[in-house]
Amino acid sequence: MTDDDRAWAYLSRVVEPPSRELAALVAQIGPVDAVACIKSGRLDDDKLTRLTEARRDVDCAAADLDTLARLGGRLVTPEDPDWPLLAFRSFNGPPVCDRPAGVAPLVLWMLGQDSLADVADRSCSIVGTRAATSYGEHQAADLAAGLAERDVAVVSGGAFGIDGVAHRATLGAEGLTVAVLAGGVDVPYPSAHTAMLRRIAEQGLLVSEYPPGVRPARHRFLTRNRLVAALSGATVVIEAGLRSGAANTASWAEALGRPVCAYPGPVTSSASAGCHVLIRNGALLVTRVEEVVEVVGAAGELAPEPKRPASPLDGLSDVELRAYEALPRRGARTVDELAVAAGLPATELLGPLATLELAGLVRRQEGRWRIALR
Repeated sequence: MTDDDRAWAYLSRVVEPPSRELAALVAQIGPVDAVACIKSGRLDDDKLTRLTEARRDVDCAAADLDTLARLGGRLVTPEDPDWPLLAFRSFNGPPVCDRPAGVAPLVLWMLGQDSLADVADRSCSIVGTRAATSYGEHQAADLAAGLAERDVAVVSGGAFGIDGVAHRATLGAEGLTVAVLAGGVDVPYPSAHTAMLRRIAEQGLLVSEYPPGVRPARHRFLTRNRLVAALSGATVVIEAGLRSGAANTASWAEALGRPVCAYPGPVTSSASAGCHVLIRNGALLVTRVEEVVEVVGAAGELAPEPKRPASPLDGLSDVELRAYEALPRRGARTVDELAVAAGLPATELLGPLATLELAGLVRRQEGRWRIALR
């Protein structure tokens, strides 16, 4: 346990994350000196003085790091190679900086062995309502499993509903999933997801900017959502109300410059009302995993065209199609009569009619042409 480790751990608790003022101080003088200034009260920033006043004498760094070590976790800081530097650069943009919580986390408390920097390079967040319908659960599970099969990490918030379905489907497909928590990594929430979160810690990553022991709270869920969006190449919303955490995550994704995708649902479903608003406001409508991979995958990783029903008329030239459509559904016509119906000279119809006859689409009988019965 180094002095830097203890300093970072102290700083993650002394001010409620995220704090633009604290981040600026650490960037200017480093974590160890920042701790010394805070504890002594020697701060030039009056706002930061007020923010740190209540907790500056509460130093739980050693205990927090011991708890993390006991859980087999690690504290990841901007100095570590596992820090998702590229993903967090988006917090420097004007749309994000204008938001009070629009700042990168100071540190990340993590359980799991994978590199978060590598995970963020090819990842997608799946979010949605806690009160998911069977339709939403089916779509979330299908998408998560499909992403796992294509080596795309699935990021979500560990909550009931769409979040939990996405995590479980990814684990079931032996993929990598990341749960970003609104409390300490030692505080499973919701408690009914304790077993699932334990599996994620073993097979994927549990991530939080809050130190051990911190309980989830409403404002922490809202600030947590920015990390779900930032750690993802795109955010996919599957069922969301008009006011929901999923819509908040989509808003963060848009501000961070990430693509926002949404699954449509029945127009009568209140569970999909938020998705329909997102689509109307410019979100990408998606219906299958290939379309999502096209957004988050590598350049040239395009979704194949969906299979369409084949027709015997596929591949006909314009003249051949006009000749065919000039034929009556019942009965037969002479070439001259077909010329009138098709609006083409009779001499131009002889070749197309012969081609249609060879294809088995029409037949000639006593100098008249009719559609071949099948």
